[in-house]
Amino acid sequence: MRVLLVAPPGAGKGTQGALIATHFNVPHIATGDLLRDHVARQTPLGLAVRAHLDRGELVPDDIVLDMVRDAFLEARDQGGYVLDGMPRNMAQARALYQVGKSLEMTANVALHLKADDDELIRRLLARAALEHRSDDTEEVIRRRLALYHEVTYPIVEWYSSRGILVSVDAMRPVAQVAHQVLTALESMSTLVDLVPENARRSIDLTGLGAAFGDC
Repeated sequence: MRVLLVAPPGAGKGTQGALIATHFNVPHIATGDLLRDHVARQTPLGLAVRAHLDRGELVPDDIVLDMVRDAFLEARDQGGYVLDGMPRNMAQARALYQVGKSLEMTANVALHLKADDDELIRRLLARAALEHRSDDTEEVIRRRLALYHEVTYPIVEWYSSRGILVSVDAMRPVAQVAHQVLTALESMSTLVDLVPENARRSIDLTGLGAAFGDC
């Protein structure tokens, strides 16, 4: 399985990504971890990242895409990947698609974790209190969510138009969300490579929560 994750802050993307990767025994490619690893090992890409960080700049997309390309190459022999942290906007989504296409490693599934803003704010404020993160105020969280809706959410429609979108309700307990996600992905795993991209259809599982009950 080749899965990428699309979710607002606080929806449990990192947790679900790790569970999916473990279940299918594929690499969990988290772009933040990739950046830190390259910087720590002082690779050529890591040195480029450090130069931008030292100047207080964002890391350019092309550097992150080069890291993802390397990770895709390593993942090719392992049967897939779970990508977490990218794309965050349409430009990244299209560039990532071209990278995947050039390596025959495009995503089979774009997993969309849907959650209500009020619930996300509650979760993020609770996490900030637990971790003593005084900078995560309600105002800051609301700005992050507004940015997600404006900049990141449009890629959901793009993945839907490509027929690879799978949407789940991320507002339920972690174990229930994981059970639904893994059940869906397991049922799809033997078929995704057999169905041409232009014949695929998106799947919305957000109304099936009750069918999975308590886990």
